[in-house]
Amino acid sequence: MKHIYQAGSDPDAPVLLLLHGTGGTEKDLLPLAPLIDAGASVLSVRGNVSENGMTRFFRRISEGIFDEEDLKFRSRELNEYLDEAAGMYSFDRRKVIAVGYSNGANIAASLLFHFNHSLMGAILHHPMVPLRGIRLPDLTGIPVFIGAGTNDPICSSLETEELSSLLEGGGAGVKVHWEHSGHQLTMAEVQAAAAWYNDTFHAMRRQDGLD
Repeated sequence: MKHIYQAGSDPDAPVLLLLHGTGGTEKDLLPLAPLIDAGASVLSVRGNVSENGMTRFFRRISEGIFDEEDLKFRSRELNEYLDEAAGMYSFDRRKVIAVGYSNGANIAASLLFHFNHSLMGAILHHPMVPLRGIRLPDLTGIPVFIGAGTNDPICSSLETEELSSLLEGGGAGVKVHWEHSGHQLTMAEVQAAAAWYNDTFHAMRRQDGLD
């Protein structure tokens, strides 16, 4: 998969997996990484699907209607690629935290829905429920931040609450942050995600004696 890898200055920090929105590239979310964790390594990946020239991580039938078979295939493809990248760049596969926006957040959520231990945690900006009617793996101890807009025309508040409930049902610890905005990613939301990351993962490292 086309990607950018940037080695961090802190070998004990997680690896931030950056996943862009529809029409984006692997460069889009790079400015977020130092705001979240300046010492972390970064793996930013470009989606393998093109929709009328717009890059995506999986196909959709129409707005808000996913091609479920392609979503499953692309989720498995990304999960296997993370295994490959961990060997290529010598990072700990167990310490990958996804940072995704819109379509990128949806594929990150799908990793959590399908694969045990696929992610150490996730920051999901404006995600939808990737699939319904499946049993989630054990997500106990997996922290998830969901950024949502009260006026989001694509991801309704009910969609956000359903996703939160499903993740919590699998054992994940979920924090939902609301902005009075639409589907756009605001700096206030990014700052809230960074504060959550600092509180959540630095607390884990203190417990492990790494900070």
